[in-house]
Amino acid sequence: MTQPTFKVAIQDLYPDHLAYCYGCGRNNEHGYHLKTYWANDEETVAYFTPKPFHIAIPGYVYGGLIASLIDCHGTGSAAAFAGRAQGREDNPPRFLTASLHVDYLKPTPLGPELELRGRAKEVKERKVVVEVELYAQGELCARGQVVCVQVPDQYIQQLVDIGTARQPNAPEDAR
Repeated sequence: MTQPTFKVAIQDLYPDHLAYCYGCGRNNEHGYHLKTYWANDEETVAYFTPKPFHIAIPGYVYGGLIASLIDCHGTGSAAAFAGRAQGREDNPPRFLTASLHVDYLKPTPLGPELELRGRAKEVKERKVVVEVELYAQGELCARGQVVCVQVPDQYIQQLVDIGTARQPNAPEDAR
């Protein structure tokens, strides 16, 4: 079987009305716009350069940002791994985080581009467990495990409908 190669980011395959995530949504003007790509047949990769305001203490990245990046790369990777397993490479399923665990291994310097690497630890029908490693300048700084659950399209639409009812100024294409 030929392994798929995404020429675009996994998140760019999501429909517009589901592309508002603060971490990876292309339609969130204030978000990180994290992009997950296939690095090879077994691993995904994403890159992010923290801004000066992503500071914990001078010279180091805030831990919440690190957790957020691991989370979003984890769910994007889950969509990639499940999409491949389900034959949905061009229309990957959507995942939400059920559990997030992060180990901070060493202080992450503020300034250099961060690299995230994701590998599937487990791929089941509706659940994908992704292990993510975060590197700065080639050094492993954090490691995380993201348990992701696939959300049926009709349930996602119900969530969107409820959310837009709560948020009167929701973007038109999210309705």
